[in-house]
This record gives sequence, C-alpha cells and structure tokens, in this order.
Amino acid sequence: MAFLRSVATTTTAIAASAIPAAFAYSSLSSFFSQSPQSPKPPNAAFTFKPNRLGLVKSLATPPSALHMDHKPSSQTDAVLPELLTEYMVDMKCEGCVNAVKNKLQTINGVKNVEVDLSNQVVKILGSTPVKTMTEALEQTGRKARLIGQGVPEDFLISAVVSEFKGPSIFGVVRLAQVNMELARIEANFSGLSPGKHGWSINEFGDLTRGAASTGKVFDLINEENTKEPLGDLGTLDADEKGEALYTGVKEKLRVADLIGRSVVVYATEDKSEHGIAAAVIARSAGVGENYKRLCTCDGTTIWEASDGNFVTSKV
Repeated sequence: MAFLRSVATTTTAIAASAIPAAFAYSSLSSFFSQSPQSPKPPNAAFTFKPNRLGLVKSLATPPSALHMDHKPSSQTDAVLPELLTEYMVDMKCEGCVNAVKNKLQTINGVKNVEVDLSNQVVKILGSTPVKTMTEALEQTGRKARLIGQGVPEDFLISAVVSEFKGPSIFGVVRLAQVNMELARIEANFSGLSPGKHGWSINEFGDLTRGAASTGKVFDLINEENTKEPLGDLGTLDADEKGEALYTGVKEKLRVADLIGRSVVVYATEDKSEHGIAAAVIARSAGVGENYKRLCTCDGTTIWEASDGNFVTSKV
C-alpha cells in the first residue's frame, strides 16, 4: 500500500497495549450474566450468539454516542461506548480476586467484572476510560497490564495503538472500532506546552523527518460534505503541567485504514506549522488474543515489565 512509506517505522508501536471493538450497533451489556448492578435495558430485544470465549453478545438499541455529529468529542468526562476490556493482573488467591473486583466495581461506568484466577485475567465491561481502570488496578497494589479490548471475531482489525516515546513529548493513543461507522478514541500525553494543540491522523508513517514527513491529514478519497478531513482529531488541551487527556468518538473512521499511518501533534491549535511530535499507528491486540504470560523477546513475565518499558513518562 502506498501509505506504507517506511517499513522500519511501522514496528515501533507495541501490541501489548490494546484497544478494540464491538459489533455494529451492539450493546455489550449481555457479555456477562446479568446482576442487580447491571439490569437489562428496557424495551430492547436481545438475540444471543455464543462466541469462542463462552461469552454472548446482544443486538439492541445503539448507545447514544452513535448519534454524535461528525466532529470528535474532546470532553474527558464524555460517556464512551461500552467495550469489554481485558487485563492480566498478578493475582495469587481468592483474596486477590475479591480485592480487584471490589475496587473495580466502585468505578463509574463499570457494569460488570469477571476474574479468571487460573489465567490471571480480569475482564471489565463498561464505558470507563482505560487510564481510570489501569490506575484503579494499580491502587490495589497489584501489577497489571492491558492485554485486549473489544469483541473477538467481529472485526479483522478492531484496535490500533500509537505510542509517543519522547524525548520531550510522551503519550499513548488508542483507537477502537465500536462499529463500522464509529471509532472510540482515548489519548494521554505529557510534555506538551500548556494550552491548546491541534492533532490529527496523517497519511504516512514516515518519521525520517519527524512530523514533517508524515504527509497531509488523512481523508477518504472523494469524501464529500465534511468541513474537515476525516483524520482531523480536533484539539488537545494541555494543563499547566503539560498533560492532556482525551476521550471521544469519531464517525466514519475505520481503524483498519489507519495501520502504518501516523498520529501527529501540532504546536498550535490551527495546525499552521509542522507537527512537533509524531508516532506510527500499529495494530493492537483484541479480546482473547493476548493471553501470553511471557515476553517473547526476553522471557520476562508480563507483570515484571512496566509502562516504562514502552513509554518513559507516565501518562
């Protein structure tokens, strides 16, 4: 494909960070058995279909986020579409299981939690941002790593990740396919100058000249009736510490079209100058695709590694 201008740069993102997707217009509320904390929504017809993990999915009234306009939402407190998220957590006994469950069930947006002690896997259903869930698991005193998100078998490629590794700007951007017309976006950055910064998905993953060699903002051929290119992600608002969080959705964006392209952050909100940082977009693991306990490169157990192995500043 023409946009893969730099093969070497496409290997920079790590598949251990993951974010994925759900079936078109699917509600994920039936992935776990119903509980008093997770009642069935009223006036919704359910059709159950088992998948290879023994879970089920339901076709129901689409969430309200599906009706948002073409521009992405940048509100960090916006309600995200529901997804199933998997973590590998260092647990040794039922006491560990209870501690993890009790902590996660107090988080706003978490509908249900399942724990597989034998595989040390925690599955979380809900609309909570990844950063919030990760911090909650860390607060239990246990090491954890995000290993997948979404629904298996619904999309060939359901999630991608882009990692900024410095030397001054650090960050992680995750995009997940919610359905064929909607993508969920989460991003954390540090090292930015305070204020507003434009950011976008650009055509190429060529970082030989940094952001200057990534081409134009990505857009579909013959895309009509849009005020901005499809790859325009709006604005990041960095606080006085230079940190920025972003959660939102983007209509018509398909993550399978983004592999090998790049995410670019600009010095100004209007993108009037070349970007100040860029990172290649790579495929990320989906649900049930990443149960490995050992790193294939050095044999390290997954919880002996840390975010520092991938991003040298916590974001």
